[in-house]
Parts: sequence; C-alpha cells; structure tokens
Amino acid sequence: MSWLRFFRRERWDRERASEIEAHLQIETDENIARGMTPEEARYAARRKLGNSIQIREEIYRMNSIGFLETLWQDLRFGARLLRLNPGFALVAIASLALGIGANTAIFQLIDAVRLRALPVKNPQELAEVRISNVRELRGSTNSAYAAATYSIWERIRDQQQAFSGVFAWSDYDFNLAQRGEARVAHGLLVSGEFFHVLGVRPVLGRVFSAEDDRRGCGLPGAVISYAFWQREFGGAASEFASVLGRKITMDSHPVEVIGVTQADFTGLEIGRSFDVAVPMCSQPALGGGYSFLDDGTIWWLTVMGRLKPGWTLGRASAQLSAISPGIFQATLPPNYPRVSVSEYLSYKLTASPAGTGVSVLRNYYSDALQMLLAIAALVLLIACANLANLMLARASAREREIAVRLALGASRGRLIRQLLAESLLMAAVGAAAGALLAQTLSQALVALISTEGSRWYLDLGMDWRVRGFIAGMAVLTCVLFGLTPALRATRAAPAAAMKAAGRGMTASRERFGLRRLLVVTQVAFSLVLLVGALLFSRSLRNLMTVDAGFQQDGILIADLDLSTLGIPVARWDGFKQEMVDHIRAIAGVDSAADVKFVPLSGSTADDHVWMEGGREKINPFFNWISPGYLKTLNMPLVAGRDFDAHDTRKSPRVAIVNEAFVQRLGIGPEVISKKFRREATPSEPEIDFEIAGVVKNAKYRDLREDFTPTVFLPMTQQASPEPGQQIMIRSQAPPATLVNAVKRAIVEVNPETPFYFSLFKTRIHEGLLRERLLATLSGFFGFLATLLATIGLYGVISYMVGRRTNEIGMRMALGAGRGEVVRMILSEAGMLLGIGLAAGAILAMAAGRAASALLYGLKAYDAGTLAAAIAVLAAVGALASYIPARRASRLDPMTALRDE
Repeated sequence: MSWLRFFRRERWDRERASEIEAHLQIETDENIARGMTPEEARYAARRKLGNSIQIREEIYRMNSIGFLETLWQDLRFGARLLRLNPGFALVAIASLALGIGANTAIFQLIDAVRLRALPVKNPQELAEVRISNVRELRGSTNSAYAAATYSIWERIRDQQQAFSGVFAWSDYDFNLAQRGEARVAHGLLVSGEFFHVLGVRPVLGRVFSAEDDRRGCGLPGAVISYAFWQREFGGAASEFASVLGRKITMDSHPVEVIGVTQADFTGLEIGRSFDVAVPMCSQPALGGGYSFLDDGTIWWLTVMGRLKPGWTLGRASAQLSAISPGIFQATLPPNYPRVSVSEYLSYKLTASPAGTGVSVLRNYYSDALQMLLAIAALVLLIACANLANLMLARASAREREIAVRLALGASRGRLIRQLLAESLLMAAVGAAAGALLAQTLSQALVALISTEGSRWYLDLGMDWRVRGFIAGMAVLTCVLFGLTPALRATRAAPAAAMKAAGRGMTASRERFGLRRLLVVTQVAFSLVLLVGALLFSRSLRNLMTVDAGFQQDGILIADLDLSTLGIPVARWDGFKQEMVDHIRAIAGVDSAADVKFVPLSGSTADDHVWMEGGREKINPFFNWISPGYLKTLNMPLVAGRDFDAHDTRKSPRVAIVNEAFVQRLGIGPEVISKKFRREATPSEPEIDFEIAGVVKNAKYRDLREDFTPTVFLPMTQQASPEPGQQIMIRSQAPPATLVNAVKRAIVEVNPETPFYFSLFKTRIHEGLLRERLLATLSGFFGFLATLLATIGLYGVISYMVGRRTNEIGMRMALGAGRGEVVRMILSEAGMLLGIGLAAGAILAMAAGRAASALLYGLKAYDAGTLAAAIAVLAAVGALASYIPARRASRLDPMTALRDE
C-alpha cells in the first residue's frame, strides 16, 4: 500500500538502490564488452544513467503520497525540536491541555444534558405530546414534566393517529425501607406499552405489556434497572437468575421482580437513573388508596409516542390539534373552577421532539453551562495568544536558519508547513492530554452540582460529538498560535536575514508590534474573565447573606409519611399533632411546627384573591402551617395573632398575610378582621378568609425573588388532611444529637413511621448549586487568565529589554540613571496595560449584559467590581513588568555595548 510506504522508507530505498546498482553493473559489463576499460565503462554507465540519488527520489515521489511523506518528516523534525526544548514544550502542552480540557469538560456536560440521544431504538422518531397554549394548570402537579391527567392520557391513547405506539409515564420515588429512616429509590409509573414502544428489551425475565396495566391491577410486579440489580442484589453474574421472583419493599408493599432492563437504559430523564418501574395502575395501591387515575385535577403524566413512518412533527401536531377540543370537552372535571373552564376547553395538544429525553438539569443549568463554555473559550484564546508570543520568539531565534533554507531553494509554503507541523504536534499532544483531563473535570463538575439527596447520573462517555469537538479544538489552536508566527518567520528576504546585523532586523517594529497586540488582547480578555469571576462571586455572596425574613440556622426538617401506616384519614390530624407534641417535649427543642411547603424548596401554590367589596385581584402564594410555625422560624408578627387550637375545619376560615399582601391590595392600617375572597380551586369553592394576623415579609420560593404577597392558612383548615408531614424543629443542640432524639420520639408515637431528616440550612445551600458552580469555575478561570496574561506581559517586556540591550547600554553610557531606565521600561508596559484594560473594560460591560440574568443584587456594569478587577490586573501587570525593568537597570554599559 503506497500510503504506508513512508513508514518503511529506508528499506524501500535500499531496494531501489540495489536495482539501480544492478542496472549500472549490466551497463558497465556491456561497455567492457565493447572494449572499454573497467574505469571507463563504469564512468560511461553512470553518465548514461544520471544522478542515481535524484532518480531514487523521483521514483519514490511517483510511487508514494508526497503530502504524507513530508508531513511525517515534519512531525519527526518537530518532535526533535521539542525534545531539545523541554521547558518550552512542557509549558505549551500544559497550557493547551488545561484550556482544551476545561472546554471539553463543559462541552461534555452540554452534550450529555442537551445533545445526546436516548439509548433506545431510533430515538429521532420519539415525540412528546404537550399542551401548546398552557398558561397555568389548575389543580396539583405531581411531576416536573407533567402534561396530562390520566383521563386525558386515555383519550390521547385511543384517538391519536400519528404514532405507531404511544405511552405515558411519571417519575415517582419509593421508600425501600420497611420501617424507620427512609431509603429512597427513584421509580417510574409506566403504561403497559412503555418498554415496547421504546424498544427496550429485558436482559432477564420480561417487561410490562398492555395486559399488566389495567385498572385495579394492584401490584402485579416490578421491572428493575440493571444498575439497581447490581446495587441491591449483589451484582454477581452467578446470582443473576435468582433476582426473578424475589420481592422488594416499596412503600411498605412487597412487590415481585419480574424483569431486569438492559444496562444502557436508564430512563427518559437525563440526569437521573431509574431504579424500579411499576405499572400506572399500581398507583392507588402505592398511594394508600388515593387514586390519581380518577382525579381529573392531578397533572402527573408525561405522554410520548413513536411517529408512524412518513409522519412529521408538523403533521402529528395538526392531528393532535384537531382532536384537542373533543378530548378536553370530555375530560373537563366536574369540580374544575368555573372561571378557568373556558381556558381548559381552549387547550391545544402539540407534538415536540423527544429524542433527547427530558431534564431538570437542561432547564436549570443550560444558561450556566453556555456561560462557562464561553469563559473557558476565552481562557483558551488567552493561552493561544501566549503560545503565539512564544512561537514568535522562537521564530526570531530561527530566522537565520530559515533564511539559509530559503536561499538554498526551499519554497516558503514548504517551510510554513514544517513550522505548522510543530504547532500541530503540540496541539495534538495538548488535545490528548486535555481529553484525559476532561474526564476528571467533568466528573468533578457533576459532583459539584450533586447533593446527598439528589445524585445526578450522566453518561460522560466520548461520543462522536465530543471527539469532533476535541479534534476541532486541536486544529483551531494550531491555527491560532502557529499560523501567524510561521507566516512571519518565512516573510523576510534571505539576503537581509543573512546580514551580520540581522539581530537588529529581527526586532522590527512590525514583529514587535504583533507581540504587543497579542499582550493587549490577553490583558483585555483577562479583565473580562476577572470581572466575571468577581461578579459571580459577589452574586453568590449576596444570595448567601440576603435577609430571607426567617431563621435559617439550627433548624432540622423531619419528613414523615402516614400513607403506609394504615391509620384512617379521619385520624391523621390527631396523629400529626401527637407527633409534633412529642417532638416539642424533647429536651433542647425550642419549638416545632408543621408546614406544607418548606420555604425556598421551589414548591408553590397560588390562586387569585381580592378584598371583600374590592375589584383588584392579585395572585399571592399560599402555604399551610400549624401553630408555632412563625415562632420556629422567628418570623415576627406585625399585627394580630398566630394560629391556635381553635382554628379547625368547623371554625371560621382565618389567614395570616404578609406585609407585601397588605401593600399590594392597599388595605390600609386597619387590617385585622378584614376579609378577602379566594377564587375557587378544584378542591374547594370560593371562600372568604378573615385576616387574623400580619407577618413581616419573607422569601417563599427562592432567594432570588422579591418579597411577594403570601397567605398562610391553618393546616387544620385544609379541605382534607394529607398523608405527608414536614416538621420544622428549632434547637440549639448539635444536629446528630437532635436527630437521635427526634428518632426516638417518632418511634414512641408509631415505630412503623417512615422518616427522613435534612437540615434547613443545607437545603438552602443546595438551592444555590448553580450559583456556586458559576462562582467556583469563573474564579478559577479568572485566576488562570490573570496568570497567563501576567506571563505574557512579562515575556514581552523581557523580550523588549533583550532586543534593546544596546540602546539601554548607550543611554546609560551617556548618563542615564537606573531610575530613568526603569521608568522607560515601565512606561512601555504601562501603555500595553492601559490599552488592554481600556479595551477589556468595554468588553466586560458588553459581556456583563449576557450574564445579567445569572446575577443577584448586582448590575452587569457594576462600577465597584470593574474598578477592583482593573486594580488587581494593573497591580499584577506592574509587578510582572518591574522585574525585567529592574534587570535592565542593572546592565553594565560596557558589556551591553560590546554586544553591538
């Protein structure tokens, strides 16, 4: 194969040399036969044949690929040069590895979260059925991806024509522990055709079919994931078959394992791997008898399907839109609020791509990851500018060598290719090292956004997109730092380069101007990154120190579940109160209370309200609390009273509102005993509430929001009690001691109660993972960019001092003092710094606008942050410039002049 010939060039050349020598010998023998002497015969044969070396070269070029041959030669030559300059090679490769590795790690996350297709059969055929014109869903939403109730799903399944198969599913966490502290497994409630439509096959046993998903099915079995089998059942291949028929406890119910899915299928939610799947018809049995199937106001299902051959998303959407009026007319719940009926009936179904699954990570971290990728790209550009400066210096040192090659007949293009081969070799090695580094960095990023209660699972393997990205980075960096130095190095005329005064020619204004431009670019980009790092760090600090309106430290949250205890619903209120009383009696507990939505958890409930006799409507948040909640969180009452034991379902409805509620409705100073009306909900009609108290403003959903109107209602006046209980406990005792004491109190009330503990402060901090990710990585990249810019400035000033040694010696010989020399050098550095900082300030203000949505308590053009970044970069740059300036001032004038 001719394209491999250059790998065995020496062997091939020996063979050709032997052939030519044999031909010469034949010609020599013939000449001797004609009467020539042996010497004359040999000479005549050589003259007839010509230059044997040139013949071998021509034959080789005719029978090989010249480009590969020269590339191989250039790469070997570049490797020798790098081996002779290990310090330069190490700095260059390390810079590239860090820049490419950081970019690749972030791109891997983007690829895993946004771009990678689901590991199922033909994922591009999958579509999700959603409501296209939804504004708000009245009722309760039990899934982050919910788009349908069970009754809507049934009609989509029966009436759709666009899909060869359609299925529904919902995420649903199960408790695997039989009693005591909960052990959560991430589960799925799936329709019977779920696995069949996706094309997911079991590695053992079977998966569900339509026959398994019938109303009243109970608990027909569970399909577990491959990873769950490994984790829970030992994972030994010899024990694999024993999994079938074994039972696992799910919310206190024993369920038989009927199958195990293939190893690469982790579910449809990117970032979370499912553990156990059960049919949707099992929900009533798992829910303590309460059925989502019969409640038309619980939005809990995600509906997907596989498009029929020849169908497009547009055609599928048109068909779904056509059947939408009939579906929503037929599924209108009888208890749906009258004011929202027309909106419900106007809903339109549509189809959207679903080949990449669904993901909370995608919605929450997408902007942050794109911002970090842009930041990492700037760091890579700074590194390339630094390397370009180093390559220019190396090219200057090799200019005489290059001039000799040009004088001997080498083409400029050939020399450019040789110089680029050295750059390509460094870029390739740097990219390979960066790819290895990216694996560690990407895992660290996933760990940074994971918490103990929410572990994210992402496939961070090297697919074709990631490999293409790495290859593209290698080529791009090669061009960025290698092309311009190569063009500059081969630009000078050979005659000029060969002059004895070639050193002065090397330091031409044009050459030095390019190096200055690169340093200015580094300083400008570094300022952008430093400003970004300070903005994100200050934004995180603002969030962590903002007054949320309640106490955060010293509060433990106990999550309990009553649905598996077999307690009649009528006794739930009494059981909850007994549990709270036992916990309050613990030594060291200051207070304890129930709450439906823990503050800053992201869970919400809202509805329209208006004052009695008024017209203006607002849409406040609602929360349900027990007496003592305000005391537990140190939320002071401004007026009125707290809830007490007299506030029951039989007593008049009362509410505590915050100051923002009073201000928005313009109630005036006399607030207590005034009434407001709440719009009807699926569970309750329109109701009047009497304001019993006013509390100071506090955050509700997250720390970023402004103080919003909020209404607190008594837990004991809910339309019906709920099986879940969240008790917030304030105590000065150490967390471990408090947890043990609360466990004992729970067991005393009912030893079968499942429970789970968490610290309120920890939950709040976990809600700031995106901000912490941005602050941490932008700070690291800002530091790295500043370091690279400092090195670049130091290199240029040192280069300038070296090239102006004669001039500096002449100045000092004519009477210039050391201070004048230092000032001369520092003025040059100051000019570069000033231009770079000015350009960087403009770029930073422009880039800040793109990051404004991710900031809190800061403007994108915050003057204090910009001034601080400029001061830091100017100080570091001045120090980097002073070192070569001081060295220049200590030159011996006679030694410097002898170098002329």
